[in-house]
Amino acid sequence: MTTEAAPLRIVIADDQASVREGLVLLLGGLPGIDVVGAAADGEQALGLVAEHRPDAILLDLHMPVLDGIGTTRRLAAEHPGVAVVILTTYADDESVLEALRAGARSYLTKDADRADIASALQAAAGGLSVLDARVQAALLAAATSRPAATSPAPSAEPPSQAPLPDGLTQREAEILTLIAQGLTNPEICARLFLSNHTVKTHISRIFAKTGSRDRVAAIGYARRHNMG
Repeated sequence: MTTEAAPLRIVIADDQASVREGLVLLLGGLPGIDVVGAAADGEQALGLVAEHRPDAILLDLHMPVLDGIGTTRRLAAEHPGVAVVILTTYADDESVLEALRAGARSYLTKDADRADIASALQAAAGGLSVLDARVQAALLAAATSRPAATSPAPSAEPPSQAPLPDGLTQREAEILTLIAQGLTNPEICARLFLSNHTVKTHISRIFAKTGSRDRVAAIGYARRHNMG
């Protein structure tokens, strides 16, 4: 006599109601998957994980209240047994690397079909990582197109390797330096191979951390700290 395997219990988190509800229907209708909760933001997702103790969570990156990166960090610290699978529109290398560093096990884009999503969830719950083809291509393009260390092109890196002020990350300091050099958002996107949304998100965090109300104030901050 054989025992039937327990279904994979998952939580879905996406701020777009149509996407969230569609994923619940698509994945909940598959054999071997039990959707135990659906959240509209990161804080709701953490509450559902604490309540239901799922095997995995399918998580969007850009959500209100607490975004996907912050949620992933909290999950890694508070619920390390829950496998995090990112499902998002953004496949740029910065988003991918930030999610993986935060503790995500797999990363898919929203053009993945339900079979691919289900397979990634099962694999992640089993300890494996899955990166879809677009994500792998973005990482490979970034690795092969960045200028070598000997390139004469000017570097956007901050000149000092000392600890960065006010909790700025290396990427935020890099973008702040480019702002201080007069680059526009599209020029920063092209220089760093980032999406417009990612650059805007970084700039919002830069303004918050440096107490800058606009680009002029941010440039002043950068110059006071020798970053531009």
